[in-house]
Parts: sequence; C-alpha cells; structure tokens
Amino acid sequence: MKKITIAIDGHSSCGKSTMAKDLAREVGYVYVDTGAMYRSVTLFALRNGLFTGDGINEEELRHRMPEINISFKFNPETGRPDTYLNGELVENDIRTMEVSSRVSPIATLGFVREAMVAQQQQMGKDKGVVMDGRDIGTTVFPHAELKIYVTASAEVRAQRRYDELKAKGMDADYDEILKNVQERDYIDSHREVSPLRKADDAIELDNSHMTIAEQKQWLLDRFNETVNKD
Repeated sequence: MKKITIAIDGHSSCGKSTMAKDLAREVGYVYVDTGAMYRSVTLFALRNGLFTGDGINEEELRHRMPEINISFKFNPETGRPDTYLNGELVENDIRTMEVSSRVSPIATLGFVREAMVAQQQQMGKDKGVVMDGRDIGTTVFPHAELKIYVTASAEVRAQRRYDELKAKGMDADYDEILKNVQERDYIDSHREVSPLRKADDAIELDNSHMTIAEQKQWLLDRFNETVNKD
C-alpha cells in the first residue's frame, strides 16, 4: 500500500491530536504533534525568563532557538508518543494553562515558525506521517494527499479541555479555559505568518457532537478512500 502524507488542521482543543494519534497507530504511520512543538518553545521561554511585562524578549529567544531540541518518543503504556524538550520529558508540563495562555504569541513569531516548519518538513519527508497543527495543509505540506480541517464550537472545546485537565488531576476553571480558547482562536486566525485557515482542498469535519470512536472511524474511512484511489 502506498504511503501518503496526512495533514490535520484545526482550532485548539478540537480533538485533532487524538484523531491523528489514533489513526497513526492504526495504520502504522509516524505521528507528529506540531502543537506540542510550539508549546515546548513556550515552556523554554517561560523557564528562561523570556516573557517580559510587555510581551516576549524576541531577540533573546531568536538567539537561543538553536538551544531548543524537540523530539518525540513512543510511550508503550499509553500507546502514544510523548514530547521531550532537550531530552527531558515535558508532556504534562506543556499542557498547563500557563503554557496554553502564552503559546499563541510565541507561535506568531516568524523565526519560531520558520524553525519549527523546517523540522516538521524533515520529519515528514519520507511520507507515512500524520501531522496535526494550524498550518500543516497550507504551509508545511501543501501537497499532502489527505487534508482534514477539524472544527467544533468554542464551548464544546472548552469543556473537552476542562475534562482533560481534571482527568489528569490538574486544576481547571471552565470560564478561564473558554476565554483562553476564544483568545487563541482569534490570534491563530489573524496572525501575519501562516494564519489558521482551511486549505482549499481540505475536507472539513465539525465534530462538536461526535464521539471519539465516531471521529476515529470517520478519519479511517477518509484514509482508506485516499490510499485506495487509482
């Protein structure tokens, strides 16, 4: 069976990462969580005091970008890859509200996106990859054979994020999360570099009222349709 590139884009907390991870595991593809990459850069900036009262110390971050090495390692217990920042497991650290509230401004920086896109394209150069993010089908892999654009209402996405954090035993406030989701939607869609938008040839999925199992089957069906085309 031929290998293809699968690009899954969409707003924050719309379930695209869960869909992408499940499909990659099902079909034996490599999964790359690009959102985790930008979150890792944000965590690095937080840990190194690069956020100032007025914003981000861009020049210092630009200077220190070569110090940031992001990798993924398969976790046999969860059946999914974990994120590592400079060799340190940071999967839980990058999912906190502190990181969530600061990742969009980091992701708008052109030099950050340039560095991450270069890494992402290298990861997917041999195809057989499922990658999710904001600009995969439009910027990273504009020629991907299968492009999916996932959407859901802000309220549904906030509830999903709230449930996810509570399940991990982390503090969560629904109203704070909803505000964060809405703010990130605006920033992601209006940034100057690679804004979030649906690729012209992407298939749109509104999963507001779908179960994870239903989403998984829907995506698997689209994959099978694509790889079995003449």
